[in-house]
Amino acid sequence: MAFAPPVLEIRGLHKAYGQLEVLKGVDLTARQGQVISLIGSSGSGKSTLLRCANLLEDSQQGDILFCEEAVHWRGAGHNRRPADAAQITRIRTNLSMVFQSFNLWSHMTILQNVMEAPVQVLRRDPKEVEAKARDYLEKVGIGDKANAWPAELSGGQQQRAAIARALCMEPKALLFDEPTSALDPELEQEVIRVIKALAQEGRTMVIVTHDMNLARDVSDHVIFLHQGLIEEEGAPDALFGSPKSERLRGFLSATSH
Repeated sequence: MAFAPPVLEIRGLHKAYGQLEVLKGVDLTARQGQVISLIGSSGSGKSTLLRCANLLEDSQQGDILFCEEAVHWRGAGHNRRPADAAQITRIRTNLSMVFQSFNLWSHMTILQNVMEAPVQVLRRDPKEVEAKARDYLEKVGIGDKANAWPAELSGGQQQRAAIARALCMEPKALLFDEPTSALDPELEQEVIRVIKALAQEGRTMVIVTHDMNLARDVSDHVIFLHQGLIEEEGAPDALFGSPKSERLRGFLSATSH
């Protein structure tokens, strides 16, 4: 079977904060239509990897490719920075990030929040964007909240608005950073339903999650990070059903309680 082309590739990525090495040479390939989950304990480097992929954080070494186009760098080590501002904007607008803490603008309605980036960053026609934004709000189940303010929504509704906002950019891939960890269990389920529906549509997604059921249910590939390195990776059935590494076994037994 022919593989779909990669949307995001990371090769040998290193990231340190001063002396603290958070990523010590990590590889990741997310192909078109693939869902990859990153699991691991706090401090293992999962969220940092996602932020480096989206160029929200500078990495010190390694390659990042978006649709087979490599990010251009200047400088080296702690002085390494992306060299091409236009390239960064193009990549970021195609890798929409959904954060743990929603990050909605409190002074804008839900509809305005969803429309803001396509209109301001992509310079799209506001009327077209509004029609799409309303469609995406319907898709995530909060079409009736278009004119509400973020403060009037539950956490689960706010996170679904954040997903609609990410979708409205019509990105090549979605990056989720612990999308359910700030939510109560019943609100969490609302968001998980949306993520599962997106996976079934064949959207490319990379999900950092503490929810092992979500990782098992939606992923094509799961990566277990431990102290900045990939300890084990593979299909969810293999990883959760018969983990090879002692560390992964320990992690899974700790998270199943």
